[in-house]
Amino acid sequence: MRKSFSVFDAALLGQALCDALARLSPRAQWRNPVMFVVYLGALFTSLLWLMALAGESEAGPGFILAIALWLWFTVLFANFAEALAEGRSRAQAASLRSMKRSTMARKLEQPGYQSRCSSVSSSDLRCGMWVLVEAGELIPLDGTVIEGLASVDESAITGESAPVIREAGGDFSSVTGGTRVLSDWLVVEITVNPGESFLDRMIAMVESASRQKTPNERALSILLVGLTLLFLLVIVTLRPYSVFAVEQAGSGQVVSLTVLVALLVCLIPTTIGGLLSAIGVAGMSRMMQANVIATSGRAVEAAGDVDVLLLDKTGTITLGNRQASEFFATPGVTPAQLAEAAQLASLADETPEGRSVVALARERHGLPERSSAELQAEFVPFTAQTRMSGVDLQTPQGLRSLRKGAADAVRRHVEALGGSFPAPVQQAVDAVSRKGSTPLVVSDGARVLGVIELKDIVKPGMRERFAELRRMGIQTVMVTGDNPLTAAAIAAEAGVDDYLAEARPEDKLALIREHQAAGRLVAMTGDGTNDAPALAQADVAVAMNSGTQAAKEAGNMVDLDSDPTKLIEVVETGKQMLMTRGALTTFSIANDVAKYFAIIPAAFVGTYPQLAALNIMHLASPESAIVSAVIFNALIIICLIPLALRGVTYRALGAAALLRRNLLIYGLGGLVVPFAGIKLIDLLLTALGLAWA
Repeated sequence: MRKSFSVFDAALLGQALCDALARLSPRAQWRNPVMFVVYLGALFTSLLWLMALAGESEAGPGFILAIALWLWFTVLFANFAEALAEGRSRAQAASLRSMKRSTMARKLEQPGYQSRCSSVSSSDLRCGMWVLVEAGELIPLDGTVIEGLASVDESAITGESAPVIREAGGDFSSVTGGTRVLSDWLVVEITVNPGESFLDRMIAMVESASRQKTPNERALSILLVGLTLLFLLVIVTLRPYSVFAVEQAGSGQVVSLTVLVALLVCLIPTTIGGLLSAIGVAGMSRMMQANVIATSGRAVEAAGDVDVLLLDKTGTITLGNRQASEFFATPGVTPAQLAEAAQLASLADETPEGRSVVALARERHGLPERSSAELQAEFVPFTAQTRMSGVDLQTPQGLRSLRKGAADAVRRHVEALGGSFPAPVQQAVDAVSRKGSTPLVVSDGARVLGVIELKDIVKPGMRERFAELRRMGIQTVMVTGDNPLTAAAIAAEAGVDDYLAEARPEDKLALIREHQAAGRLVAMTGDGTNDAPALAQADVAVAMNSGTQAAKEAGNMVDLDSDPTKLIEVVETGKQMLMTRGALTTFSIANDVAKYFAIIPAAFVGTYPQLAALNIMHLASPESAIVSAVIFNALIIICLIPLALRGVTYRALGAAALLRRNLLIYGLGGLVVPFAGIKLIDLLLTALGLAWA
């Protein structure tokens, strides 16, 4: 589904031009107050031109027509920038909409594989109904797997060709409408109504019409409107002053209304005013190109202001899929006995770690292969609260209660049964933890049998990425269920700033609230139901598409690739949007300085001849200077459209360094470029021999 739409795509350019023309209506222009002033100026100068043709004007019709046309072009270019940004979003929405299709589904009367079923259209399904989906069939609507296990092709949503496993229970039970089952079968409980599916929400999210202005964007809009009103008041007072000066001097020429309109348009922040909306739309579009669906522009902007990143250890900082590498038996227990107990406690554990324990026991000690189905046993699943799993097994000698889990959890379990936690076991736990590995303790009832070492590997390049974030002033916090020693070893190797060990759902929530109480913005990722409270609390919450429905509903972003490290990319995209807005605002304000030297001497030289000394660019004539400034004011908008859509190049620098860079490139550039641009346009107009009669 991942698709990039070029700024220079011919189809997009054509459609954007048509949309720009369609927006030349008062109702459409009113939404942008700055450009609405330019729009009124274009209408007013057009009226003055018609009056000039009838011989009722203070300036020549050629000069007025040139000003009027370029004011219309200014409005058109601003419309074109926004239309092009929204056109890219619509193209992305159209590609998503093409994935929607009405399919036939097998609706079950009862929630079970053996239940009777009837064929219905997917549009007739409702929340709470059950459907059976077998190999080769499309999942009709979003839902939760309540029975079965199957591989599912989600490439239409995520763009990844590798199928994923979906099964009942756990954090991988959520399925998305429009994806295809490749093997086996699933019984799915529908969790949405038609029109409310994840695909529908994705389409609505990327539709530009649904984008709301962010707080910073609204604040900047207020500033731009304030500056516009200020300049408007200044321009209104200039006409009486000019009339008074000419009357008192008995000579000179009153500044014309056309010149005043041109002066107003050149002085108000038209550059950033014309591009502001396009920058916001393009920010959400870049998120979409990264395969991240943002529910609002506020979430994208908040990502750029994040102070603290909460990152899960497994799968984010480390490669995940920890592998069992060694058994450390308690004195009096043979390694084979420990391996057998660990194998039995792991038979129902389908995680990579659980399977690696079974494999290590078989390879090291020649234990026979067993399956959970052949045992008369009651298996105890792992939970975030108990942090243990195991099996209660009936044997000729009686009931064996085998447990495998975190050291502190097994300690509490053993002590609750009247046993004790041997010192050698604690020493083994500490030794494994100091190496950065994860210790799992195995117990048989009240007796501790030993320790299993799980090795975890930090992903390449993570230390460098965290160093970049640190230079940006962002604190990184690793969240893990491991014990403090293991967490400290991994944190030191990865280079994170802090860590939270033995983290439970309530611990994550408390940590987020603690940082927010200190005035910091917090971002985190999550995929499980137990992550939902923390995701709902975080300022930027990226939920994995492979995770549960609860996690996706709690987050304000959904990562279609289900890549936990995407959070770092999300932060970079948010910062890029803020940097782009700041850079273009700086450039726009700096532009005005050059325009002062071009248009103010030209506008008032007839009233105050002494102002000719300020014509430092040596422009050919007052009329040529004014027209050149207006043309530059229009062209600079269209020249900056690619930058507004693509974004300013992101670099991981501190705030002070970013400010210096911004002022040097866009502040100084905003001063120099207009001098050169206006002079070149003036030379071209002079070379063409245009007369402004």
